[in-house]
Amino acid sequence: MSSVFHAGSRLASGSVSFVTRRTALALALSAAGGAAVLALAAGFVIGSHWSARTGSGDQAAVRVEHDYAIDQLGKLNASVAQIEPRIARLTAQVGDLRDFEARLNTPRPALRASVAPATPGAASAASETDTSATDSEGEGGPSLPPRRCSDLAPSLGRHADAGRTGQQLDCIAATLSALERQTADHAVVYAAFPGRMPADGARFGSPFGNRTDPFTHRLSFHPGLDLVARTGTPILAAAGGRVVFAGEKSGYGDAVEIDHGNGLMTRYGHAARIVVHVGDLVLPRQYIADVGSTGRSTGPHLHFEVLVNGAPVNPLAYLALFPPTPHG
Repeated sequence: MSSVFHAGSRLASGSVSFVTRRTALALALSAAGGAAVLALAAGFVIGSHWSARTGSGDQAAVRVEHDYAIDQLGKLNASVAQIEPRIARLTAQVGDLRDFEARLNTPRPALRASVAPATPGAASAASETDTSATDSEGEGGPSLPPRRCSDLAPSLGRHADAGRTGQQLDCIAATLSALERQTADHAVVYAAFPGRMPADGARFGSPFGNRTDPFTHRLSFHPGLDLVARTGTPILAAAGGRVVFAGEKSGYGDAVEIDHGNGLMTRYGHAARIVVHVGDLVLPRQYIADVGSTGRSTGPHLHFEVLVNGAPVNPLAYLALFPPTPHG
């Protein structure tokens, strides 16, 4: 997992260059389309070959050969049926990652003046973490461009057969597996990036930074963002991670803390009810608690914090990277 955390710091700084570029995905898509054509061509050739043999007089041998060919064609069709949904999933996943990368690299306006830059911003703080290469299994060899699966059988028509088509389908499946592995690391980092709205339908309340304390009426530092919502509104994890605290915390009332790796942690305060436990693994936007007004609170709301290496940063810098989530 350490390699994922290092990738997370590069992702936070907006310097990630996704390996699953459009050209690689286009290769898989075009190859899959070619596979369907090859399967149809193989079926046509099998049918033509069987028709030519039916007049030879050896009906029994032709029947056996025909049954075998039909069996092979069925296997090819099954392979195509398995590849198509994988391509659809990969296309959607790569699309999400590329959209997120675009948001990371899009200049954003400065935060409101009332926000005190007490600590470095989310992106710069995360980028200062260790990004050195980690140990991995030995790999190597010359760097060559990917080979198109269609190059395995350049001649079609009457020379196409089930074996050659199967070879191309195997190539396509292997190419997809490579793309899926490359995308998976980035998808894990994306899932662990704490920027999803933790309370649907909530409105922004007291911002991050220096403010007038609602109890003492003196200037004080507010380490998070208040999201005002009704009591009982579900509190959702801003990202995937592990629950490291769930219980009463001084000043926060009933609170939950989630470790997302790479020095990133989120804190959710003033909950009316907590439904997760320490050690639980949670997914992005998983239900973890209910909005309440426990602890040092004047009314029902969620106190949401993002911490980088233990220091609070402005949650708006993270929430701005994710589009609003539709809710009913």
